[in-house]
Parts: sequence; C-alpha cells; structure tokens
Amino acid sequence: MSEQSTELRETVRRRYAAAATKVTDGGTGCCGPEPVEVDDNFGSTLYAADERDTLPAEAVAASLGCGNPTAVAELREGERVLDLGSGGGIDVLLSARRVGPTGKAYGLDMTEEMLELALANAEKAGATNVEFLKGTIEAIPLPASTIDVVISNCVINLSVDKPAVFAETFRVLRPGGRIGVSDVVAEDTLTPEQRAERGDYVGCIAGALSLTEYRTGLAAAGFTDIEITPTHSVADGMHSAIVRASKPATPADPAPENESAPEPTEADPSAAAGQKG
Repeated sequence: MSEQSTELRETVRRRYAAAATKVTDGGTGCCGPEPVEVDDNFGSTLYAADERDTLPAEAVAASLGCGNPTAVAELREGERVLDLGSGGGIDVLLSARRVGPTGKAYGLDMTEEMLELALANAEKAGATNVEFLKGTIEAIPLPASTIDVVISNCVINLSVDKPAVFAETFRVLRPGGRIGVSDVVAEDTLTPEQRAERGDYVGCIAGALSLTEYRTGLAAAGFTDIEITPTHSVADGMHSAIVRASKPATPADPAPENESAPEPTEADPSAAAGQKG
C-alpha cells in the first residue's frame, strides 16, 4: 500500500473513531463534513421509524450510511450475512432479526471504538446471532464461500483499494450468493478531480467510483446480474445508489485447452488488519 493510501485509511479510521466516541459520550455521529452531515442524505433518517425504534439509541445515533442495505438485500431466514464496515452495528442488528435464530449476521470494522460500541449495542438489543470482527474490507477475515449475502452502507467508497474489496467480497460469498449495497456513486461525466471538489475523501464523496467504474469493477471480480440504481442526490453529480450483483451458482466455463488457466488463489483470512462504520 502506498504512503498516500495508508494516510487516507488512517484519516478514515480517526474520523470514525471520533464519531464512535462522540456517540458513546452521548452525542450523535454523522457521515462527513459540511454540508453533507447536516442534511437528510446520510444517517438514521434513511431507516423506517419502526426499525429505528426497536434498536438501541446508540446504534441509531452512530448510523453513518447513505441508504438501508438490509431492505434492498431481501434477507431471508437462515442466511449468513456480512456487513462491510459495520460501525455501531445498526445494519448487523437489523440483519440478525431478518435472518432469524437459524441465520447469522457478521459485522466487519477496522475501528476499535466502533467495534466496542457495536458489541455494547448487540448486548443491549439481546442479539445472540451476531458476531463482530476486526479487519479491513480489503482483507476479510472469513473463509471462502461461507456467506450468503454481503451488505454495506456507504463504506466501499471509502476504500483505498476497491478492486481488493470486490475480489474479497466475491471470495467469501458462496456460489449463488449476492450483494445488496448502498453506496455513493458519481455520474460518468465527473472526473476524479471534480468528485474531490464536492467533498473530502472521509466525507464519502471524493472516493466514489463512477457508475461505469463500479460496474466494471464488479464484473472484473466475477460478479454477474449487476444492477446500480441511483436513489437520491448527495451532491452535484453524486448519488446514493443501490448496488446489487450475484456470484454465479456454477463456475465459469474452463479456459480452452490451448490457453492456460491461472492457478486459483485464496486470500489469507489471517491477513486482516483493521473499516468504517
């Protein structure tokens, strides 16, 4: 990882550690710098009131996302769900209820303060089918082909290595598994420089992929049935979007005999180091 990427990741970690501490001390977390953090494009208002009212106040206060992935992922009883960048645990707790006692919801975050807050929230909610893991979304500390659904709420745009995120997500999904992600995407007409002008990296704007880049990245990782649906504007030319895709239920056709197929590789689950919430 380059020095710049390392610095960006640490900046993100500090920002969300501070948000977690603020919530723990009785305040309210928020997603980014002015003006994004003061409007209704991010945070708990994107969840239905009946969902918010059933959760610990701290889980709701720490909501930093740009959508409601638990609704778009169409979770079912008995499924195993992974939330990338689980933060205070709002999406993990909602997922745990949707998959029921025969299912399980995992939350992955790199921030100690967010993990502590999430664990406390799970205890307050009485959730027994949840587990929180420390790690980065670029090196998921779970075995291959063990997850039915991967969700994420305005986190992938914060990653400094999005191809790694897509590859790791594909790896941990079982064949036939799917993703249901809320994320910020840019219109194809915006350059990276123009995206940066609309907000800083930590504020969920500058790191966003364009619609075409997002689709291309998912396809390169092996995903099919890719759908990216913008839902509401978060800045000029920038949108919150619902992202859906699937891991094929059967392996891709083998390479022709005159072509040598690459040897399969599996990420080392122990390689996790420490993502937003």
